[in-house]
Amino acid sequence: MNAKQLIARRVAREIQPGSLVNLGIGLPTMVAQYVPTEDNVFFQSENGIIGSGGLPDGMENPSLSDAGGGMIGALPGAAAFDSAFSFGLIRGGHLDMTVLGGLQVDSQGRLANWIIPGERVPGMGGAMDLVTSARKVIVAMIHTAKGTAKIVEKLNLPMTSARRVDLIVTELAVIQPSEQGLILKEVAPGVDVAQVQEQTEAILIVSEPVTAMALE
Repeated sequence: MNAKQLIARRVAREIQPGSLVNLGIGLPTMVAQYVPTEDNVFFQSENGIIGSGGLPDGMENPSLSDAGGGMIGALPGAAAFDSAFSFGLIRGGHLDMTVLGGLQVDSQGRLANWIIPGERVPGMGGAMDLVTSARKVIVAMIHTAKGTAKIVEKLNLPMTSARRVDLIVTELAVIQPSEQGLILKEVAPGVDVAQVQEQTEAILIVSEPVTAMALE
């Protein structure tokens, strides 16, 4: 199991049966692979679909895609709609959860994930609306970028939303932002608390027994 698969598998455990869930571009789209079909989770993409499924082998259709342009399938009963309706769902607070990638998260649990200044981006997408409006926000990301910490004391990239996210899942740990700071809840197999802190700029709170990351 590689780092991204480990993250996606752990995030999938946070999704409750029957939930309406938005998966962001990139790593978060992998989460759907680890959610049991019998849980009847409804995956929403802000470009206009509820009920997306995995890539249909041999039945690829470039007209049916997720928000990142990746081809997807549609499950029986899926609904398609325009962007205005899609963002009405998001801004109206109807999403149970969103899972988003991250460039940085600070010690207060605030996310930066929509732009690196000076680099070309196709657009900000729905990240700001999703972080502000979804009932639960999970950040799924690799712990560092080329050896540089992504969980930082203060953001030096543009903030996505002033709202504190609910959970951070990396290949090293599960971290819960709180009013007191970032609480280290779980560590990945073969990883200890010292290793996580060494690769984290922000100071982590370790005030209770830290458990092994639950993957099953």
